[in-house]
This record gives sequence, structure tokens and C-alpha cells, in this order.
Amino acid sequence: MRAALLVTLTLSLRGFAQDLDASPDAGPEAALRDVPEASEAEVTSTPTAAHDGGLLYSADLSDEELNRRFVDDPASLGSMSLGVAEAGRLINGVQMPEGEAWTIVDPANAWGTKETIDALTTVAREVHASFADAKLRINHIGRQNGGWLRPHQSHQSGRDVDLGFFYKDGVNPGSPKQAREKEIDLARNWTLIRALVINADVQFVLVDKRVQKVLADYALAIGEKKEWVDRLFLGADTLVKHARRHRDHFHVRFFAPRSQELGARISPILTSRADQNVLIHRVVKGDSLGKLATKYNSTVAMIQKANGLSGTALSVGRTLNIPIRGPCTQCPLPPPLVVPPRLLPPEPDPAT
Repeated sequence: MRAALLVTLTLSLRGFAQDLDASPDAGPEAALRDVPEASEAEVTSTPTAAHDGGLLYSADLSDEELNRRFVDDPASLGSMSLGVAEAGRLINGVQMPEGEAWTIVDPANAWGTKETIDALTTVAREVHASFADAKLRINHIGRQNGGWLRPHQSHQSGRDVDLGFFYKDGVNPGSPKQAREKEIDLARNWTLIRALVINADVQFVLVDKRVQKVLADYALAIGEKKEWVDRLFLGADTLVKHARRHRDHFHVRFFAPRSQELGARISPILTSRADQNVLIHRVVKGDSLGKLATKYNSTVAMIQKANGLSGTALSVGRTLNIPIRGPCTQCPLPPPLVVPPRLLPPEPDPAT
């Protein structure tokens, strides 16, 4: 089984033509608009792979124990993130709980890996500890079982979340009178970014470059070290990246090391549970349920049930869960993952 984990899969998202991230502050109507967005799809971020292909985050489970528990008691394994954020799904997802430090916009679509939920609660409480009236606005994370969530291309494997900005007192987030970067509360938003960087395993944060600039300027003005701020915001390999249509929210992708490693390990044994023997297919022009059923040894009824479809119409670009009757010979596996060290700020200068 471990040999299968060495199959490599590029995590470049360039193959996807659009990202339809909805604004957390624009209301439910805006979340249903299909507006082209290529910027998130252009972000390339490949996690480091273990050189020897060894297990780093689930070594407490032997292959035999993992196989047994996946068949007999899959819930005991905890959350598992399969595939990648743009073509993936989630097993044993964890729902974001209610809390005093955050507001959940859409609880039905606030499911993620345990690592994602733990990171969000930690970061939200960190901001709340500094600003007692601050409540982090949490928009979409993902569906209970992951997979396609309109209008996003990502948010499929339990590791993505959209976070609303903190605004100045009196500003209506749905219709600010000025450009948003002039209306946001810089202290609260910088505290959020700082908490994400220091207290969570973040793969990247997407936000418009105009918002980045005011946050970077604020950080420097309050005494943050320039070399550290530059590493966050400037250059090709920064943690905070520019993305169009992200001028009103942060899109954060977390690493979920144990969930990702378990997801890769169970992929070769999905055939042992018919309810989980599913592959991910992105719809292209010319696809039909009948063609997909034939291609993947499935049935139209099985595909409809797995995706909540009442008809046969398909939207180009969305992903489908395809139940299959046999081993998947077309399912790529991400490479073994090593989470990089957090980008911590430098130690303060010794007193002179």
C-alpha cells in the first residue's frame, strides 16, 4: 500500500479555468452568480514531500490496523481528506461549532478536516482575546462529505475557508461607501493574518493586492520587522498571494497533515467499502451521465444519487462523485506530505 503513496500528482491548479469564490459580505444572491475567476486557479503551491515516502502523521496505524478499522469502524479514524482541494472529498468531516469568537454564515457548508476546524477556533479566539468585540465571520468551508460546492472550484477536501474582513465601526460590509481597503479595520485584520501565520499550518492566503498593501503598511507602522513582512507579502513564493475577486474576503487553505496522509493511505483500499468507492470527475463539454457511467463502470442512477441530481443536466467545470464497481485504475494520489515550518516573526532585538 505504501508504494502506492509514491505516485506523484502535481498540485498546480493551472488546469482549472475559473474559480467562482463567493463574497462572504455580498449576501446569498451574490453567492449564486457564476462570475469567471481565474486567479485562484493560477495559484501553484506544492507541499513538500517526504524524501523516503515514509509516514509522518499516521505512523501509529499499521496498514493492517488501518484496513481493519476502515472496514469495521471508519468513524474511529477521524477526518480524512482525499484528492486535492479542487477535485477531492472528505470522510468523517467535522462541523464548525458555534462559538463566542466567530459567526458561521452557512452552518450546512461549514464542514472540514479536524485540523481545519481546530485552526479556525484557535485563530478566532486569538483575535477575540485582543479585541473583545471582534467576531470572525466564517463563510464557506465545505460540504459534509466534501466535493463540489457552488460556486467554488476549490473547497472540496475540507481545507479551504472564506473569512470575511473586519470593518471599521459603522461600515456596512455589504455596501461600503469607499473601496474596501479604506473601510476595513487594519488592527483587527492584521491580528487575524498574524494569528494565521503563527498559530496555524497555512498553505496560503488569497486576497487582493490592494488589501495586502494596506495591511503590510500597517504592520510596518506598528513595528513589525520589514524582512518578515516582505516574506509574507512580497515575491513569488509568499504566504499571502494576490487573487482577483478577493477584495472583500480572505481565502485560506490549511494543511491537514494527518487527514491528508490518511486520505492517501485509504485510497487503494476504497473497494473494501462500496459506499466509499468513489472517484472524482470534472465535467467537460460533451459529457453525459450515460457516457460517464459506461466509462467508469457505474450507473446513471448511482451517479445521480451520489451527487443529489434529480435530472441529467451537467454543468461544465463542476466535479462529480462517481461510484465505481471495482478498483480505481485512474485515481491519482498526492505525494507524501511534509508540512513546512511556520513563517514565524524574528525574535525582538535585545534591549540596548
